[in-house]
Amino acid sequence: MPRCTDTLPLGFAVRRRTAAYLAFIAVHSFVFTFQSLQLLRAWTAGDTSAFPADADVAPWSYLVVNAVIYAAGFGLVALGHRLRSRRAARPAAAADLAG
Repeated sequence: MPRCTDTLPLGFAVRRRTAAYLAFIAVHSFVFTFQSLQLLRAWTAGDTSAFPADADVAPWSYLVVNAVIYAAGFGLVALGHRLRSRRAARPAAAADLAG
C-alpha cells in the first residue's frame, strides 16, 4: 500500500490537485491489484486469513480496510496540496537591516 510518507509529498509536489489525485489513484490501483493477487493466491492454497473459506461470502472487512486506506490517502494528498497553497500564499518576510 502507498505509505503516508508517499501521499503527502504527492499533494505538495504536484501543482494541480486533480493531477495529484489521479497520480494517487494510479499508484494505489497498481498496489491494490498486486495485493489482491497475492491474497487470492494464498486463498487458493487454503489460507483463509484474508478471505473466508466459503466463496459465496463477501469479504467485507477487506473492503472496509482498503476503503479506509484509500480515504486516508486522498486526505493526505489534499493536506499536502493545502500546505503547498498556504506556503505559496504566505508573503516573504522582509529582512530587518536597520537593527
